[in-house]
Amino acid sequence: MSEHSDVRLRSALTQVPAYVPGKPAAPREGVIAYKVSSNENPYPPLPSVLEVVREAATQINRYPDMAVTELSNALADHLGVPVEHIATGTGSVGVLGQIIQATCDPGDEVVFAWRSFEAYPIVTALAGASAVRVGLDEHCRHRLDAMLAAITERTKVVLVCTPNNPTGPIVHHDELERFIDAVPSRVLVVIDEAYLEFVQDPEAPDALALYRDRPNVVVLRTFSKAYGLAGLRVGYAVAHEPIASALRKTAVPFGVNSLAQAAAIASLDAFDELKERVDAIVAERSRVVEALRTQGWFIPDTQANFVWFPLGDRSTAFTQAAQEAGLTLRQYGDDGVRATIGEPEANDVLIRVAGAFLEATAPTTPAV
Repeated sequence: MSEHSDVRLRSALTQVPAYVPGKPAAPREGVIAYKVSSNENPYPPLPSVLEVVREAATQINRYPDMAVTELSNALADHLGVPVEHIATGTGSVGVLGQIIQATCDPGDEVVFAWRSFEAYPIVTALAGASAVRVGLDEHCRHRLDAMLAAITERTKVVLVCTPNNPTGPIVHHDELERFIDAVPSRVLVVIDEAYLEFVQDPEAPDALALYRDRPNVVVLRTFSKAYGLAGLRVGYAVAHEPIASALRKTAVPFGVNSLAQAAAIASLDAFDELKERVDAIVAERSRVVEALRTQGWFIPDTQANFVWFPLGDRSTAFTQAAQEAGLTLRQYGDDGVRATIGEPEANDVLIRVAGAFLEATAPTTPAV
C-alpha cells in the first residue's frame, strides 16, 4: 500500500519544533534508577486526594462538568478573585495553548526569554505566529529591557516564566511591575508561575496584585508540580474579562476530566499537608545547591524544584555520566542540563556524579 498522500497539511506545521519529554529512568543492572528529568513531585498522591480520585472513578462513564464549575469556584475562593476570571485547561501548557489561540493570527509575534519553557515556541508555531526569542543574561535571568525592546506592532503576547524553566531564577516584583507598565496595553502579558509554590525569595512577584488592576495581565498556574497531579493534567489562568471568556471558548470541550477536577479540589483543601512536602523539596534544593557550589559549580539561583547546569558543549557528556549512574536528566541541546530535585537518594547520586564529572573535566564557568 502506498504511503503517498495528496492531503495538504498546514504549512505552519513545518515550523513546529518537537516537544522532547523527560525520558523515563533507564534500568541498569546493579544500579537504582531515578528519573529527575520532568520536574515531577517525587511524593505519591496524598491518601486523602487518592481516596477522592477513587470515588470519582466510579462515575467515569459520565462526561465531566464542561464548565469545571466546582473547581472554578474553589479556585476563586482560594485566590480571592471573581469566578468569572478563572479559566481552566489540561495543565498550564493546555491553558497556554488556549491563550495563543485566543490572541494570535498568522504573522503575529510572541515574545519570550530563551531558554525558557520548551512549549512556548511550539504553541506559537501552531498558531502560525512567530516566536521572538530574547536571550537570558549571564545569571540565566530574563532581560526584561531587551524583551521590551523586542515588542513590535505585530506583538500580541509576552510570556514571562518565573521561576524560569529550565534555569530557575525568578523575575523580581519591582522590575516586573515596571516592565508590565511599559508594555503597550494592547499586548497581553502572561506571568507563568508553574513553580510558584517552591519560591522563597521575598522579592518574588505578587502576580495576582499585578493582574488586579491591569486588564492585559494573565496569571498562569498548574496543579502538576507542587500539588503532584502531573498525570491528571489540570491548570488554570486568572484573567480579566473578556480574556478569561476567550480562554474558556478556546478550551478543548470536556478537556479537564472528572478525576482531575475532583483531585484538584481535594488538593486545595489539603494545601497545608501538601506544603509540608513542598518545604521538604525546598530544603533538599538548598542542600543540593550548596553541595554543588561547594564543588565549584556555577548554579543559577533557583527558586523552582530543579537546578540548572549551564554546560554548553559538555552537556551530552554530563548527561551520559549521570545515565551511567542510573540518573536520567533533561538535556537541552548544547545549552545545558536540568536536574529535578527528587528523592534524597536521587539527589545524593546527582551530587556524587556532578563532583566526579567536575574533577574529570576542566570547568569553564566560575563558581559562585
